[in-house]
Amino acid sequence: MSLYSHGFARLAAAVPQVALADPRQNASRTIELIQRAHRDAVAVVAFPELGLCGYSVDDLIQQDALLDEVDAALKSVIDATAELTPVVAVGAPLRVDDGLYNCAVLIHGGRVLGVAPKSYLPNYREFYEQRYFAAARDAVRDTIVVAGQHVPFGADLIFEADDLPGLRIHAEVCEDSWVAVPPSTWASLAGATVLLNLSGSPVTVGKQNYRRSLVTGQSARCIAAQLYVSAGFGESTTDLAWDGDALIAENGTLLARSEAFSMEPQLLVADVDLDRLRQERSRMMSLRDQVGDFADRARAMRRVGFALGTPDQTDDLRRDIARFPFVPTGAADRDDRCREVLAIQSQGLVQRLRSTGIDKIVLGVSGGLDSTLALLVAIQAFDAMGLPRTNIHAYTMPGFATGGATLARSHVLMDSLGVTGNELDIRPSCLQMLADLDHPFAKGEPVYDVTFENVQAGERTSHLFRLANHLGGIVLGTGDLSELALGWCTYGVGDQMSHYNVNGSVPKTLIQHLIRWKITTARYAPETIETLQEILDDVISPELVPVGDDGKIQSTEDSVGPYELHDFFLYYLTRYGYRPSKIAYLAQQAWGDRSRGAWSEMMSDDDRNQYDDATIDQWLTVFLKRFMSQQFKRTAMPNGPKIGSAALSPRGDWRSPSDAPSGAWLRELHPE
Repeated sequence: MSLYSHGFARLAAAVPQVALADPRQNASRTIELIQRAHRDAVAVVAFPELGLCGYSVDDLIQQDALLDEVDAALKSVIDATAELTPVVAVGAPLRVDDGLYNCAVLIHGGRVLGVAPKSYLPNYREFYEQRYFAAARDAVRDTIVVAGQHVPFGADLIFEADDLPGLRIHAEVCEDSWVAVPPSTWASLAGATVLLNLSGSPVTVGKQNYRRSLVTGQSARCIAAQLYVSAGFGESTTDLAWDGDALIAENGTLLARSEAFSMEPQLLVADVDLDRLRQERSRMMSLRDQVGDFADRARAMRRVGFALGTPDQTDDLRRDIARFPFVPTGAADRDDRCREVLAIQSQGLVQRLRSTGIDKIVLGVSGGLDSTLALLVAIQAFDAMGLPRTNIHAYTMPGFATGGATLARSHVLMDSLGVTGNELDIRPSCLQMLADLDHPFAKGEPVYDVTFENVQAGERTSHLFRLANHLGGIVLGTGDLSELALGWCTYGVGDQMSHYNVNGSVPKTLIQHLIRWKITTARYAPETIETLQEILDDVISPELVPVGDDGKIQSTEDSVGPYELHDFFLYYLTRYGYRPSKIAYLAQQAWGDRSRGAWSEMMSDDDRNQYDDATIDQWLTVFLKRFMSQQFKRTAMPNGPKIGSAALSPRGDWRSPSDAPSGAWLRELHPE
């Protein structure tokens, strides 16, 4: 259950209360926060620029008395880390030869790992650093003595943990991140994954938003974790103000941010996913190309190895793990996502119709989630093209298990939305085929096997294709990404096939949210809204097996498991290639306790589920087996627009052999 067993590292940004020009007091406050970080199982903790004396000491920085105190304070911090786990980055002015350097000092286990001097010294507006400091390029040596230790010195240092794969740290100081090509860019090309920026950065109006853009942008460009920490309360307010801003970002996503203008010490903590960074970097070939372009610069980076001593940790992850990775929780983000998804789907259909010169579509409407969304998308596309909705030929096709409620809902949808609605009873043709097959059901026996189910699914699709021929249209597919991932579809002449499928890369959980969103935003008739809500509330069922003696409707999720879990598994397996054990760990974090984490306000309390470890393991095992064994259905899937970052089109994101076994994944999940 340790995050360190699953490719995560816990980072902390420490914002102490500054004791201006009092290194001894600053050292004491720094040590307190380091000890707190240790108790919090932190791997790396960073402090503000010049934190041991205060950034705003101005000309006092050139006083030997103050610099001597800084040396003593630094020695006390180094000694205090002897029995502590975190790698510590503190800001201090250091004398090297005849120059004074603004430095980030990296410390671990009672020794200095190295010192990174500031490369770019601001000397404009309120900044006068060239008055005091030498730049990194001015140094004539690459090792110095700190607290009696000979240590590497330079902006070219990467600190690499021997016992935590992927933890490679680079440190730079304030302005270094504000220039066009920060030193951390070169470090990331050489493999650094955790980029520290120790900053002073007085606050002015609008600067907080700019810092956020800077930090998230650099983390995205470098595919890295970026930790930024600036000076806070206690710095001189003679002419400036300080907000103690601290941010932790990962590949463009802000994980955590400190409380602005706090007058109390803060320790901002977040867990970064080193596996995710590794996977993203390995996939982005353009990044590898740039590494090749600047190979000489990357090779010149010096590496400093150390043994972290992985912390003992069993608490929850300090990062949000979305239960629904395909659906934003926040209302504004969700609205944007739903609007964009529907635009992609409808525009894809518009282009397909225009390119073929066809102005009619045929689709089956079952009264379930998938066909409902496909119908709504078709209406949006036809409205955009100025075509009459009557050119949408919708068919509800009752079979042996079709319920009266779903049949009625189909008619309400077709009628209220103004499409050409039809009912086509497939039972006679199914009976004929079952009789031709000498199936027991044709003789009156209640045998509901896979042949019985697929005869109905095949008949529906066969009718749709021939109707498309007859009407001069194309068959619009309705099957979704989740069903494709599980292979929960009838291959060939079945719901796996169509002329064009607008739902092929939309997972079931997103379909549910899209319909919820349509209910709240679209101007539908009251009967349409009521029907859409009934569809959301009903059991997900293919309705291919008659209701049993107990009155229970055939449930897809009883057979293959909850779609909300399968969509979670699908996202992390295909998007990041995670090990099954890590996917299970993430699912435990996301789904183990319904009271933890945010839920969409559009979901009722009854829909807010939680799952224990055994249930997660059970359905993840099912998912892995089905996902690998059903690839042949995805290899032959119809055209359709890519919607999100996880998709299974063999012509787009997912190329996999149809005969690959699942053994390696199952053994990783259940080691022998």
